[in-house]
Amino acid sequence: MTNLKQIVNLSETWAKNLKVVLQRVKQGSVEVEGKTVNEIGEGMVLLVGVKIGDTEEQAKFLADKCANLRIFEDEEGKMNLSALDVKAEILVVSQFTLYADTQKGRRPSFTGALEPKEAERLYLKFVEFLKSHKLTVKTGVFGAKMLVGIFNSGPVTLILEN
Repeated sequence: MTNLKQIVNLSETWAKNLKVVLQRVKQGSVEVEGKTVNEIGEGMVLLVGVKIGDTEEQAKFLADKCANLRIFEDEEGKMNLSALDVKAEILVVSQFTLYADTQKGRRPSFTGALEPKEAERLYLKFVEFLKSHKLTVKTGVFGAKMLVGIFNSGPVTLILEN
């Protein structure tokens, strides 16, 4: 039988929505089975996690946020420019482990992550929303074991949730 504490923990997990870890990079790449499947130059690597209850509206909101967030430096060295301003390349990598629950024990639980078929659909919607901004957007391989190369610039790493 589920106790009240488990229900509260589950509702807290579900209260937070779609999650993106954004890293400003000099370059990024994704390898699958020893072969480079995509790579970018200066821009952003976005690690995207989707969970039970996430919606297309949240995906659109965060895609718009990523495209417009002013994290690139202007001529004075201040973070005043967006990906749109600098025509940044974007590499989007699915990462269900962003929703790991590590509250109990030593092995993460992924019960809050969305089931793969629906997660892939929402992930691809996020990518589609980013592409609608006319940015160069590349992806990893959904569900594959990937080697992700990230040459963080700054370093600038932000966690975005809707």
